[in-house]
Amino acid sequence: QVQPVESGGGLVQAGGPLRLSCAASGRTGSYTMGWFRQAPGKAREFVAAIRWRGGSTYYADSVKGRFTTSRDSAKNLVYMQMNSLKPEDTAVYYCAAGWVATPANQNQYDYWGQGTQVTVSS
Repeated sequence: QVQPVESGGGLVQAGGPLRLSCAASGRTGSYTMGWFRQAPGKAREFVAAIRWRGGSTYYADSVKGRFTTSRDSAKNLVYMQMNSLKPEDTAVYYCAAGWVATPANQNQYDYWGQGTQVTVSS
């Protein structure tokens, strides 16, 4: 079992950077770690994902080129570096883990964190 715990959210001005972290307790070796977000009044959506084994990464078109996800296997940490933030990036960001065939499919993730708020001011 894996328990993701997010941190690093906060308030940032448009155009600025922010880095989220996800601490994943438990055995993560074969899992995929995903990042999702949910803005007020909207459905939760895929942002990015990384496979622990091999490190392949996946991104939503809306964040490609601005967000980068990475992992530190020794520390069992996953990061998401967010640059050039826009007001439309404002959302609660969730980290999730699971045996996933399709990284963008949130239904395939088994374990979810509580989320961290990211607010981008214009």
